[in-house]
Amino acid sequence: MNWQKIWAVNKYWLMSKSQQQYDHIRLLAKNNQWTPQKSQELDKILDSLGSVSPTRKTLVTTYQHIWGYFKKKCTDEELHQYLKLLDELQPDNDSLGPFLVQLTAKYQIDYLQKSRLIIELNEREGQSISKN
Repeated sequence: MNWQKIWAVNKYWLMSKSQQQYDHIRLLAKNNQWTPQKSQELDKILDSLGSVSPTRKTLVTTYQHIWGYFKKKCTDEELHQYLKLLDELQPDNDSLGPFLVQLTAKYQIDYLQKSRLIIELNEREGQSISKN
């Protein structure tokens, strides 16, 4: 898998764990100049974040980015639900992530369906993100 695909899959997962590491990877990828050394660094960072728990701040930032895929498609009810869940969001009581998984399935957002964060949230909740 090339680095762009690895980045696309891991982007929001990484953002949910560490904004600093997310920004670092974005700098590494700047100008599409990718090297084997950068690939090793990316792998090392991804491995190091496996046991890191998201904070409220990192989740809010990540979920706001993900919400961008829905904000022009959603119903008024979905918008109100999103805002309510965002306001109530706590890392140990996350109802917003599963809600975003549901919207990913409803609106069939291909990019998000391949996202590690959405996949992991989906697996945790036992939901289906594809309409087969």
